[in-house]
Amino acid sequence: MATAFAPKVFKNYINGEWVEARGGKTIENRNPANRNELVGMFPASGAQDVQEAVDAAKSAYKKWRLVPAPKRAEMLFRAAEILVERKEDYARDMTREMGKILSETRGDVQEAIDMTYLMAGEGRRQFGHVAPSELPSKFAMAVRAPIGVAGMITPWNFPMAIPSWKVMPALVCGNTIVLKPAEDTPLSTYNLTQALAEAGLPPGVLNVVFGDGPQAGAPMLDNPDVDLLSFTGSTEVGRIVSQACAPTFKKCHLEMGGKNIIIVMDDANLELAIEGAVWGGFGTTGQRCTAASRVGVHKKVYGEFVEKFVERVKKLKVGDGVDAATEMGPCINEQQLKTVMSYVEIGKSEGAKLAIGGHRLESGALAKGWFHEPTVFVDCNGKMRICQEEIFGPVVAVIPFGTFEEAIEIANGVSYGLSASIYTRDVNKAFRAQRDLETGIVYVNAPTIGAEVHLPFGGTKNTGNGHREAGLAALDFYSEWKTVYFDYSDKLQRAQIDSA
Repeated sequence: MATAFAPKVFKNYINGEWVEARGGKTIENRNPANRNELVGMFPASGAQDVQEAVDAAKSAYKKWRLVPAPKRAEMLFRAAEILVERKEDYARDMTREMGKILSETRGDVQEAIDMTYLMAGEGRRQFGHVAPSELPSKFAMAVRAPIGVAGMITPWNFPMAIPSWKVMPALVCGNTIVLKPAEDTPLSTYNLTQALAEAGLPPGVLNVVFGDGPQAGAPMLDNPDVDLLSFTGSTEVGRIVSQACAPTFKKCHLEMGGKNIIIVMDDANLELAIEGAVWGGFGTTGQRCTAASRVGVHKKVYGEFVEKFVERVKKLKVGDGVDAATEMGPCINEQQLKTVMSYVEIGKSEGAKLAIGGHRLESGALAKGWFHEPTVFVDCNGKMRICQEEIFGPVVAVIPFGTFEEAIEIANGVSYGLSASIYTRDVNKAFRAQRDLETGIVYVNAPTIGAEVHLPFGGTKNTGNGHREAGLAALDFYSEWKTVYFDYSDKLQRAQIDSA
């Protein structure tokens, strides 16, 4: 199926069928690079739609959990093959609705492909373990078991990759799903769903309800038939999700914000560090939870770094992501653009020096989109709000430091703990940094972005609640351990009871 022939009016996917929202309302999906372009109309779902999806998932779970994991995995493998065939179409759809450049949206689809292949492989590798019993003629083992209906709420910045991080491990573990994607980027989730449906996923195993958070996401939180909930988004909303799940002890995974730093030591390869800071700070227009929105630079190389960094940022070409020459696209919507603009004013008021950027771009074709200049503040203090709060836009704060210890203190002096990076040729400092940085991810001589699907993804402090996406860690969230004992002694044996 070529996405060019997809209908302009889309529907929810419930119990294997595309159905309209009960309320009949819709949400516009517009191109952030050209708001005159209407990508499609998607359902504005409500509580009744969510309940129908949950009911379908609950019913389908009875059979799906009994499908052998290798058979479930075969469907994922077929879905991965479909994604490979349609990668370019799906990437172009994503650029139209999300705005990031084609090379990035191709990477987004590729990540979904990688995750789907990875979890297809886990269909034959959901290993438990066998342990010796303390009693004779007794066999002991632990196995993985599915949990039930998984609710999922996903963001707009990686509209195919992040849903795949959640959907694929949940499916291969034997759970059924109700997925609520971000209202800004529903088409990419539609495409992912279409691939899974065509791969043979049975009705009710995956259900998708489109809409906004309060109307379509919130009803999942306290629904007694939703057994676990995975959320990716802001820390503020994540706190609401956590509190809503708590009364029913619903298993809850939160992947939230970040205020990540690149540390540039005085012995660093400066050219490499500059390229890393540009990519880390302005890739995806800074709209990544792993974006390098802070750069700490040793005072011995601070002047040279700032000069070259600003010069490189000045050359970034901003525009429509479908243009091969474009290096940075728009903000996702007007609200996010205004947030970026407000933080620029905050930075100025705090005394940070605006080295470049700081304005909305409104000339020519850019006037039709939500574009903002790549912006760099220098001579910053680590306690400034622009160095403490997640901006989620193309704004980077550069902070000078004098010692390695000071750099680590600055890095850890925020409420988030997702990703951090250090550029150095000193192996001792590199190892000390990976030990002492209070983040779930650490990079050495690379920026703070670039996670790989076979390794755990997630953070500490206000970034997460202890669970991880991707890799084998995902299986730990979407399954539960069941310990099984077989006593073949043909007599009562009492464990933990002293015997004569």
